[in-house]
Amino acid sequence: MPKYSWVEQFPGAITVCDVDGVLVEMNDRAAELFRKDGGRGLIGSNVLDCHPEPARSKLKRLLETQQTNVYTSEKNGVTKLIYQSPWYVEGEYRGFVEVSLEIPVPMPHFLRGA
Repeated sequence: MPKYSWVEQFPGAITVCDVDGVLVEMNDRAAELFRKDGGRGLIGSNVLDCHPEPARSKLKRLLETQQTNVYTSEKNGVTKLIYQSPWYVEGEYRGFVEVSLEIPVPMPHFLRGA
C-alpha cells in the first residue's frame, strides 16, 4: 500500500518501476488501463518486456541515464500527457515513475509572467 492513499484513486495512471525496470507499484487507474494485459498482475514483471522497439531501447536508456521524458500521444481520439521521471529515496536512485494523464483538446494555455 502506498504511503499516501490519495494516489490509488488519482484519475491519472501512475506506474512505478525499480532501477532494473521491474514494475513495483501501480494505482487503480493504471491497473484498469492495463487490465487486458494483466492489470496488477503485471507487478513483478519487467516494463521493458511490455514495450516494442524503439520504445524499449529508449526506456532502457532512460533507466540507465536517469533522464526525464515528457511527451503527448493520441490513440483512439484520446490525447494523453506522458511524464516519465526517475524517483529517489534519500538521494538514491530507485527507478522510474510514469504518470499518464488524459488532456482535453483543445486545452486552455495561459502565458504567465512578469
